[in-house]
Amino acid sequence: MAYDEELANRIREVVQGEHGLAEKRMFGGLAFLIDGNMAVSASGQGGLLLRVDPAQSASLISEPHARRFEMRGREMDGWLRIDVAALETEADLRRWVRSGVSYARSLPPK
Repeated sequence: MAYDEELANRIREVVQGEHGLAEKRMFGGLAFLIDGNMAVSASGQGGLLLRVDPAQSASLISEPHARRFEMRGREMDGWLRIDVAALETEADLRRWVRSGVSYARSLPPK
């Protein structure tokens, strides 16, 4: 499945003007990187792939339509899947995207 181009455009609107912003095709989607660190991606599986502080993973997955990203059967702290149902309003999308951008900014540039 290709990533949702409309969702990618919505993300692009939220992150436009961010210092160190780059776009890159990754993980079957379109990732938005801050200083070389992935913040958020329009996932090829639908919704968002979001990078967050691993210490916040447990609290964030308590929210509707959010779950840990799973790779090879293993759940990954610090990586979340956000279903499209959680992104209906611009405020909802902005909140999730800002979470990813904030965490990416906390990491050393690559």
